[in-house]
Order: sequence, then C-alpha cells, then structure tokens
Amino acid sequence: MADACRIDPDLNFIREIKKAGGDTVKKCFQCATCSVVCNLSPEDKPFPRKEMLMTQWGRSEVLMRNADVWMCYQCNDCSTYCPRGARPGDVLAAIRSYTYKYHSFPSFMGKALASPAMLPVLFLIPALILLACVFLFAPKTETGEFLFMVSPMIDFDIFLPHGVVDAIFVFGNILIFTCASIGFFRFWKNLKSGNEETKLSFWKALTATIKDVITHSQFFECEANRARAQGHILLIAGFIGAMITTGIVFVFIFIPHYLDMLGLGNFHSFFELPLNLPHPVKILGVFSGFLLILGGALLVLRRWADSDEIGANGYGDHLFLYIMFLAGLTGILSWLTRIMGLPMIAYANYYVHLVVIWFLLWYMPYSKFAHMFYRTLALVHARMIGRKSRIEAE
Repeated sequence: MADACRIDPDLNFIREIKKAGGDTVKKCFQCATCSVVCNLSPEDKPFPRKEMLMTQWGRSEVLMRNADVWMCYQCNDCSTYCPRGARPGDVLAAIRSYTYKYHSFPSFMGKALASPAMLPVLFLIPALILLACVFLFAPKTETGEFLFMVSPMIDFDIFLPHGVVDAIFVFGNILIFTCASIGFFRFWKNLKSGNEETKLSFWKALTATIKDVITHSQFFECEANRARAQGHILLIAGFIGAMITTGIVFVFIFIPHYLDMLGLGNFHSFFELPLNLPHPVKILGVFSGFLLILGGALLVLRRWADSDEIGANGYGDHLFLYIMFLAGLTGILSWLTRIMGLPMIAYANYYVHLVVIWFLLWYMPYSKFAHMFYRTLALVHARMIGRKSRIEAE
C-alpha cells in the first residue's frame, strides 16, 4: 500500500495565480489534451497537465522548482485545443509571473511590480529624480537661464548632462544586478533541490540554450500562434542591438573622456556626440529602435485584436510589452525631433525616454523583463537533467 501524502495547499498562491491571469485553472479536469497537442512538451511526464494539477492543489513549492514551467513559450496551442477552456498557457504564464515575486530581493519590490495600484508611484520616482537632476545639473547662462532653453543647438548634454545620466545608470545597474543575482541564485537553488541526475555539464547546456534562445528554434515549433514568435524575435533583436549600441558609445566615448578627466592619461574619444547618419553606430541604434517598435507593435496589436487567442493576459504581460514598445518609440522620437530642429519636443521626448529606460532597467528583477534570465536558467537546468521537448527528442 502506498504511503499517505498530506498536502497543505498554499491558498494564497492559488489566489495570486488567478489574479495574474490564471483564473481558469479550476476548469481543468485532467483530460491531458494540452500535453498531447504541445510540441514542446517532453514525452516523459509532459506538461502542462501536471502543472495544472499542482496549481489546483496549491503546490507552490513544487512549481517553484519545476523547470517545465519555463519550457512553455506561451504559443497557446494547449489553450486553443482545451475542451474545457481552462487555458493552461495562461496558467503557466501566471506561474512564471509569480516566480519573479517569489524570488525577488528585496521582496517589497516584487509586490510593487505585481500591483497595478503601484504603477503611478513606480513611474513617479524616476520622473521626479530625473527632473531634479535637470534643475540641479543643466548648465545655465550668465543671466541664470537654462542653456537648453536659449541655445540654437539641440544638445541633450545641456539638458541633462551625460555624466549625470551615466552615473545614475551605472550605479543603478550595479545595484539592480546585485539584487537580481540574489533572486536568480534563489531560483537556481530551487531548481537544483529536486536532486535529479545530471546528464550534461552546465556549460554545454548553457551553450545549447543560448543558441536556442537567439534562434527561437523551439518557439517556432508552436503552431497555433506562430506570429507571436516572429514579433518576439524582432523585440529581442531590437533590445540586443540597442544594448550593443549603448555599450559601444559608453566604451568608446565616455570611458576615454572620464579617464582623461581623472588625469589617468591623454585619452580621446573615438568619435564625438551627437552621432548622425551614416555613422555605423547610429545606423545600428536607429535600426534597433525600429525593431523594438515593430516587434512591440506586432505583439500589442495582436493582443488587442484577439487577447483570448494570444493568451498571457496578466497585468505583468501587458506592462512588459508596453514598456518595451515605449522604449523604442521614445528613443526614435528623441532622435527624429532633434534632427527636425524641434528643441522643446526633443528634450521632452528624451526625458520620457530616460524615465522609460529607468523603469525597464531598475525594475528588471521584479518584472517580466527578468524572464530572459529565469527562462535561461530553467532551460539550462532542463538540458542538464535531460528534459527535451518532443521535437528535440525526435
């Protein structure tokens, strides 16, 4: 006779999943249609059937160490064919949203990013800090006027000096990635707590996972919602391109400038700001911005057109898409209004762009933006223990 197992359901977890978009979970009656139609589900112990059951039972501790949750790319094949309308794809998306809050450090930030009521406050913080920096650090004329108000040249450096922006975001990145690393470590520790047999080394699993993430090879195996994979890969390409552009500018312009200021050598920037077309770095930046806009617009418009078909309709899912879209849009508008000679509009766009980038980067560990790290770690672990999708196994 099998040993009895007492289950103490985490009722708060069930409430959180329902609130995050998984309100249909109780409709599931374990027919396993979802696991059968999913191309990404492994042959052995396939998802999302067991994850639906664990959620109904409130087994949060099991789901927080379950890499299968992250093998799902929200293609919604399972929800499309579900005879009960239980929408397993949305439930798994809600579990992933709960993961950010569960592992967050400090924990109050995870709660804040998960709450729509806190959104105005989260935007107000960077808006006020950056506005204060404009008043404190923007250069002035001899008569006390702000130089950017009277200068015939549009230069973002005289509106909010680049050194101030660099200091804010360099400090922010150090702080945020320190906090994020604590959350990622907690997540990795949870994944490893299952004590499954390792079949592949970490580095081999990581190499294969990065290749898969870049090419979206698994994502494109989805059938019912393949257009989402197309919009997603545009969004990722735009983000990576924008980060490379920012890195090049910082390394080849600002670092030599700061080293020269500190008297550490006679360093000179490799090129001067503002960059204009056809400079190759500017081409990369503009192209990346348009990819962000295009990818974000495709995903947002498809969600507006048929949110039931697309799935992942939780607050965090919507917020992430809008922020990514706004990051690209405000960046491109800042550039266009500058070259069009519209100073106040250009400065306003640049200010909004910085607020959006602050929101995107400083709140990264607590929002869906962190899914690129959580998913990567989960997929690495899945490969290490031999969890392969049905397509990969074939």
